[in-house]
Amino acid sequence: MANPNAAAQANPAALGLVCFGLTTILLSLINAGVLPPGGEPVVIPLAIAFGGTAQILAGLMEFKLGNTFGTTAFIAYGAFWWWFALLLIFGHTGVIDLSKAGPTVPVVLILWGVFTLYMWIGTFKLSPLLFLVFLTLWVTFFLLGGGGVLARPDISKIGGWAGLACGTLALYGSFAMVINSTFGRKVMPLV
Repeated sequence: MANPNAAAQANPAALGLVCFGLTTILLSLINAGVLPPGGEPVVIPLAIAFGGTAQILAGLMEFKLGNTFGTTAFIAYGAFWWWFALLLIFGHTGVIDLSKAGPTVPVVLILWGVFTLYMWIGTFKLSPLLFLVFLTLWVTFFLLGGGGVLARPDISKIGGWAGLACGTLALYGSFAMVINSTFGRKVMPLV
């Protein structure tokens, strides 16, 4: 079936947002306590294939379009998902010893919060949807990291709920982009 918008260039942000959104939602359901912690290994293949690799590909497509923000965001967060998957794989198989890591992993999450905070400032000139995605994401990272550093699982759980909101917003953004492109007009608002 022919695409009615075949002459138009595809928007890789739709792919990048769904990759980020679905993977974030799954992990956030675990962090929020909706799904059991034992489900974390299920995130690994999704993080590698979809949240990581496919999102990095979306970032490379953004690079080709000359979009510095999209390139930086999708490649960086794709690499985050690879880091997360490798951390779980290496940590659970004994390739790396995390027993004496202390608050190192939560500090990494806080550092991702710092990165996301400055990316959020970049959204001030972009769509309100991206503003909300990045706002909820830096809040998520700081809550998850802060909860870990302070040994406060209740704070981390709130971070899981913030991540769920973030992932849902990203998923909606992808949905709106795909629907609007397919129908050749604005059907779903991008907030």
